[in-house]
Amino acid sequence: MESAHYFSAQPAGPFTRKPLTVELAGETRRLQTSSGIFSPDGIDKGTAVLLADVPAPSPQGNLLDIGCGWGPIALTMALRAPHAQVYAVDVNERCVALTNENAGLLGLSNVTASLPDGVDPGLRFDTIWSNPPIRIGKDELHSLLLLWLPRLAPGGSAWLVVQKNLGSDSLQRWLAGELDKSFTVTRESTSKSFRILRVRKASR
Repeated sequence: MESAHYFSAQPAGPFTRKPLTVELAGETRRLQTSSGIFSPDGIDKGTAVLLADVPAPSPQGNLLDIGCGWGPIALTMALRAPHAQVYAVDVNERCVALTNENAGLLGLSNVTASLPDGVDPGLRFDTIWSNPPIRIGKDELHSLLLLWLPRLAPGGSAWLVVQKNLGSDSLQRWLAGELDKSFTVTRESTSKSFRILRVRKASR
């Protein structure tokens, strides 16, 4: 598989950019991709379900994409919420570079992609969208989600797309038990073997 090492900070093989044409936010976009990243040839099924099913992100404030790949979620958030600041994180340096470059190709000045440590820990997020990297393993996935979900701003929501046969229901139960009482975790929809989970932070 071309993207077999996309969980590495520095994937094997040359970082050779190639053109990618996809539809984001209702229009055809010409972007760049590369080997060594998640879903290098287009928008994967889970991300497509997320982008089609979730409501619009907060129109302002800080938005977050956890595990950005080449950028489809972060770029869509930025296109739909031009007055918000979009942060995109990935452990793969190639993904960080591509997301920043693709934002530049679209003329988006409101996207900042970085490694996780590059995000100010004091930032709080009004909307989080993520197709979380389930295949990194349960322990690492749990650590990742507990790093970011508690950073929701009061009244904010995180929307996660998770395949049913990869443990969406057990993840929902785990999140509900692990996050404090200011959070609620619900299943919002099911589409094409994927579930959309919503994590909501109380307004006060």
